Amino acid sequence: MDDGTENLLTLPLEQVHVDAGARMVPFAGYAMPVQYPTGVMAEHQHARAHCGLFDVSHMGQVILRAETVEAAARALETLVPVDVVGLGEGRQRYGFFTNVNGGILDDLMIANRGNHLLLVVNAACKADDIALMRAALPPLGVEVEVIEDRVLLAVQGPKAGRVLAALDPRADDMRFMDVGGLTLAGVDAWVSRSGYTGEDGFEISVQVSQARVVFDALCADERVALVGLGARDSLRLEAGLCLYGHDIDTTTSPVEAGLTWAMQKVRRPGGDRAGGFPGEARIFTELEAGAGRTRVGLRPEARAPMREGVPLFDAEHSDTQVGQVTSGGFGPSVGHPVAMGYVDAAFADTDTALWGEVRGKRLPVRVTALPFTPLRFKR
Repeated sequence: MDDGTENLLTLPLEQVHVDAGARMVPFAGYAMPVQYPTGVMAEHQHARAHCGLFDVSHMGQVILRAETVEAAARALETLVPVDVVGLGEGRQRYGFFTNVNGGILDDLMIANRGNHLLLVVNAACKADDIALMRAALPPLGVEVEVIEDRVLLAVQGPKAGRVLAALDPRADDMRFMDVGGLTLAGVDAWVSRSGYTGEDGFEISVQVSQARVVFDALCADERVALVGLGARDSLRLEAGLCLYGHDIDTTTSPVEAGLTWAMQKVRRPGGDRAGGFPGEARIFTELEAGAGRTRVGLRPEARAPMREGVPLFDAEHSDTQVGQVTSGGFGPSVGHPVAMGYVDAAFADTDTALWGEVRGKRLPVRVTALPFTPLRFKR
């Protein structure tokens, strides 16, 4: 059957997913499991209540090496408005590459693994990210090593800690955004206590040749169920987390996106290492004066979801568009439609009433606080 996945890159464990009944779809140039036989709703709820296992091997893994890890960090700070120098050994931090106009080229995770930095970047952006780093960083004394032989798995949910601790008790000692090495079913793994669902969880990088052993050990735990892209999207949306290419892109600044929490004081105006990254003029101006629009949570008041692209208006019969939905769908954990989008700053206050146009009909929607579900990271 033609499922549209011909000529796509494949995950190292693709056959495992096919054998498990996954429906494979094109995503970021890969054939990816969007759901398994239980369906998106059941997968979502299982991850919220127990533990979901995701294969995210399409993501890019990149190592930066220099004479010292601090030298690599200083070089990387020329590309990101994030405090990398202050990132302690065994810790990880969220960040983003910016362009000269202050837009976001990609968001990523940055880990200090002692003698190098490990970056995890989005699949759709990884070729451009790698080209950017290979152009900018070697002149600053940094070697850019692209990891091609490792699988990346994520376990997410309130029981994820117990699942991983059953394979290596040291997992219990890790807190949110810790990174380190664990031994899982006899396999050496690079592990971070992080993820993109709003739940406690871990991301696990292992050699391709040993990935099946770790995958099978995780699946053997009755608390674990396989979860595809469909539920991954609804989980991150409920958690108020951005999806690159939808909620953030090259035109969106970190200030507009509500991501200034990821810009530490030392990189802001007045900080010891203020600026020095692409787009600092726009970003610093918006930090001081505010942005013209902002990302907000949206609660459609009808049962119909408001999906990406729905225009938002200030009144039912108004011609004045004041925003647009960037992500939307049904929130299984909250039992109603949820969405995110950008609105003009004057309409960004919580509880502001707006109207979304769905198939030519205006429907009420209300600005609401993010996230839609509590974040349950292991602090």
